[in-house]
Amino acid sequence: MFSRIMGVVMAVILMVTIGISGLSYFVMRNQQITSRLESLMQEAREISYLAARNSSSSVGILFGQSDSTMNYIRWKSEKVYQDYGAYILVVDRRGRVMDNMRTAYAEDPDFVASLDGQDISLALTMVLSGQEVALRLPIGGAPAFMVGVPFVQDDTVLGAVLIQTKAQIIEGGLMALMPQTILVAAMAMSIAAALVFFYVRSVMKPLNDVTRAARAMADGNFDVRVANETGSPEITELSAAFNSMAGKLSEVESSRREFVANVSHELRSPITSISGFVEGMEDGTIPAEEHPKYLALVGQETRRLSKLIGDLLALSRLERDDAALEISEFDVNEMLRRAIIRRVNDLENKRMEVECDFRQEPCLVRADSDRIEQVVVNLLDNAIKFTPGGGKITLTTETERDDCIVTVRDNGVGIAPEDRDKVFDRFFTADRAHTAGKGTGLGLSICQRIMEMHGQSLRLKDTEEGTAFVFTLERARGV
Repeated sequence: MFSRIMGVVMAVILMVTIGISGLSYFVMRNQQITSRLESLMQEAREISYLAARNSSSSVGILFGQSDSTMNYIRWKSEKVYQDYGAYILVVDRRGRVMDNMRTAYAEDPDFVASLDGQDISLALTMVLSGQEVALRLPIGGAPAFMVGVPFVQDDTVLGAVLIQTKAQIIEGGLMALMPQTILVAAMAMSIAAALVFFYVRSVMKPLNDVTRAARAMADGNFDVRVANETGSPEITELSAAFNSMAGKLSEVESSRREFVANVSHELRSPITSISGFVEGMEDGTIPAEEHPKYLALVGQETRRLSKLIGDLLALSRLERDDAALEISEFDVNEMLRRAIIRRVNDLENKRMEVECDFRQEPCLVRADSDRIEQVVVNLLDNAIKFTPGGGKITLTTETERDDCIVTVRDNGVGIAPEDRDKVFDRFFTADRAHTAGKGTGLGLSICQRIMEMHGQSLRLKDTEEGTAFVFTLERARGV
């Protein structure tokens, strides 16, 4: 992933660098053209200045002189020609002309042939009016630049100096800019690439840590975590989410191992007892007259084992994704009465008192009646088992907005504060929940799962005496 991201980043850097380099090249190109035109214009100004010094303000005599000024003008013109390969024209108002036509024709006849008299005439008109001109003339396939400067004496324009050269002379030599442009581009790209590389690597480091941690988790190591103190908010949030996921998976794995260990222990205990009693009767260790007694114990352990397996299967079915509820409307008060009747013998044997406090008659709810009856029976059985003889059990129903609230309360020994958070754990072995011979330790887990499937809650209520479990149900519409 890092290499792909770096590839994209480098492509972006390359495109940006090419764009900046192209822009820099054109800026430098225009600056160089402007600079060369200004140099050519300055040459024209110097020739104009010399011509003005050598002229008469009244008759504009320029030619036919042999003094040092005229010689300097010729020298200057030759130098400009050598530097620019230019056609140089000096004209006074009387139409007398000094140019380097012969020299220019001898060196480059095609260039001289391309000179356009109309362009020259137009430029002369503009210059003789007192303007300085700098023109780019589209002459066929060989465009040219022309500059013109008037020479003035006592505020009077005496004549004009025109210099025309090929465009490639002014624009040429620009290839010399390419190495500089490429060098600058290479340096900029290298620096940018280095900065981006280190930045991306710092950003990718947490992602690489997450990847390594994920691989470790795939190998079964759920204790691995990633640091999330630094990085962008997104990376920090990702690291925190990963650590949260790892923590939950670690808890799930611990629960799984504990579940397997508990199941193994719960299954081993009755199986060991059954195996021991049967072997004792087979090898004569247990006398024949005591066989009925031990057969009764074998039957008791068998029923215990059968109930454990039944509870495990029930919990497994409830936790399947396709587990469904058969929703109907029924009177939960009537269900509570039926549950009491089914346990009347156990209640009478322990001389227990049952009180029903139904705030609304009837109390119609929408739920799976069989599943809810399973919850009610389990809670009532627990209350009977863990309440001493002569105790009291109270069943309460009340309504609040769209809910029906059912409470199963007893005045038994209660649950120790340190065990209150564990009562819904599978195979919880605190005396209040499940002691040996008093249950499988799966009943409350099954009840909680049933209520979760209904989108309702089952909780342990804080009480000063005994224990109270509270669950909610959806009230039937129109009630």
